[in-house]
Amino acid sequence: MRHRSAVVVSIAVIGALSLSACGSRGEKNSGNGGGDSASTTVVIGVDAPLTGDLSALGLGIRNSVDLAIKKANETNEVPGVKFEIKALDDTGKPAPGQQNATQLVGDSKVLGVVGPLNSSVAQSMQQIFDDKNLVEVSPANTGVALSQGEKWASGEKKRPFKSYFRTATTDAVQGPFAAQFLYNDAKKTKVFLIDDQKTYGAGLAGTFKGEFTKLGGTLVGEEHVNPDDRDFAAIATKVKSSGAEAVYYGGEYPAAGPLSLQLKEAGATIPLMGGDGIQSGDFIKLNPKSQGDYATAVGLPVESLDTAKKFIADYKTAGYKDAYETYGGYSYDSAWAVIQGVKAVKASGKPLTREAVRDAVQNVSFDGVTGKVSFDEFGDTTNKQLTVYTVKDGKWAVEKSGTFKG
Repeated sequence: MRHRSAVVVSIAVIGALSLSACGSRGEKNSGNGGGDSASTTVVIGVDAPLTGDLSALGLGIRNSVDLAIKKANETNEVPGVKFEIKALDDTGKPAPGQQNATQLVGDSKVLGVVGPLNSSVAQSMQQIFDDKNLVEVSPANTGVALSQGEKWASGEKKRPFKSYFRTATTDAVQGPFAAQFLYNDAKKTKVFLIDDQKTYGAGLAGTFKGEFTKLGGTLVGEEHVNPDDRDFAAIATKVKSSGAEAVYYGGEYPAAGPLSLQLKEAGATIPLMGGDGIQSGDFIKLNPKSQGDYATAVGLPVESLDTAKKFIADYKTAGYKDAYETYGGYSYDSAWAVIQGVKAVKASGKPLTREAVRDAVQNVSFDGVTGKVSFDEFGDTTNKQLTVYTVKDGKWAVEKSGTFKG
């Protein structure tokens, strides 16, 4: 998404700060970042859907950022800096996200942002952040234009905002990866395409369509729904009569779950496939007939990575009541990228300005929860791996992992 569905983390500095120094120091802190008893306090803010239909993903994002902050403080990752968290709720909608962005840039203590979850929310925030050189790192956005510009599909790639980064790979990779799986592996040559008309859903469906038809597949129907729709009786009838062997849905789990259920109850007993926006435990809760449905997700399954074992154990030990969900590992890594940016600026002896942190994040490179974390010239992750999941016995199970070959 955005996602395993699209979340904003901000970095705020507490205390009496100036925009140029962006740091509050105790009386004895020399400002060299080297072990003084007094310290600079840097707050990582989280903007995510903490309430509403997408809150399962948003709460996992918030908790994972919180965990990263706790670990940075426990290990004194940045000498002379103490990190704190400030969580903001965008409910998964652009307007609240834009208001949160305005609030963050208006606070002279804010140094950076992680998020948001939804690509459509990111669109409402990017210009506001960029105007103030305020770095944001999303763990979930997948809309390609966010980093490569509106003309990316025609080959004209241009980065719109220097302040924007993401640890999730884009729909330019995810949609075609799904198409290759359905056509080559699942042997589905006739697909009915549906999207929710949001930035994430429509973009994902578009990149799927391009690759699926290129491979030789046929789209036997196309429909658009609204994200808040829950009655899909008319579409279910169309899908059943179309001869479709599968449905590809560009959107998120609150609508995808009921859609899949109603398709099957109408007699269209074919798999529904979507992107990371549906790969949530809540999709299965909403759809007791989801057995055999598919979803792609960015990266490799966190549970299979040696690099994620400590994160999983620490998350459990911390006692969060909400699961880390699809974007937990990417949220931790997004926060850690900003932390490493702050660390680099402190080590250089330069003031902790927004611009300095933004530029430092461009050059970060470290082994994170999800693997190697670094960014290309567009601010996109250099990690292009993806995974196809299928619902088996009431749980998402890995079907195939790999790197997209365009």
